Amino acid sequence: MKRYFLSILFCILAWSMNAQDMETVFVAMPDQYVPQLESAWRKDLIDLYKADKEARLKNTMDGFSSLQKLTKDYLLLQVTERSTLEMKLFPLVNNSYVVCLIKTVYGPVADSKIEFFTTDWQPLNEADFFTPVSTDWFIKEEVDRNDVAFIEATSRLDMDLRKYSLSPDSLILTVEYTTPQYLSKSDSRQVKQFLKEEPKVYTWEKFHLK
Repeated sequence: MKRYFLSILFCILAWSMNAQDMETVFVAMPDQYVPQLESAWRKDLIDLYKADKEARLKNTMDGFSSLQKLTKDYLLLQVTERSTLEMKLFPLVNNSYVVCLIKTVYGPVADSKIEFFTTDWQPLNEADFFTPVSTDWFIKEEVDRNDVAFIEATSRLDMDLRKYSLSPDSLILTVEYTTPQYLSKSDSRQVKQFLKEEPKVYTWEKFHLK
């Protein structure tokens, strides 16, 4: 298994030497990952952002997309009124990187999807870089899970919604359990008494989020 993973890693390094900054990676992104903005429009957004102008353009859905944050290794794009795209370049070795891509839809509760790619957009296996925690992680350790109130409250959690957020300034991924926000106010209050207040925080270490 270790030899297999090292083979994957060497392939990543070979694929990733052409594009090593977020600006280049964003422009080169295949249209399928952000169909609202073709490559030329993404370049225009970057030019506007770097010129300290409002980086906002009409997209193919007759709405507007805006580039809200861009650094050498981080990007935040408001794709539509109800969706965002966030990217981070996580370092590997020999000045190579893996792209972490997060798409979040607000419908109305935030729900995210995470994906990983080489810097020239070859898809990578999520399990090689990230292991999601179960819903149980968000429940307080001291809770009596046989308590009737707990059983009744958590029975309403019939879906698993999470918001993933990348840090612009550090190699951190934050995961917030958003399912309770989908419930009515009274149901949400009953559930939250059994849940941790803090989100799950991952830190990038060598080649994996831990």
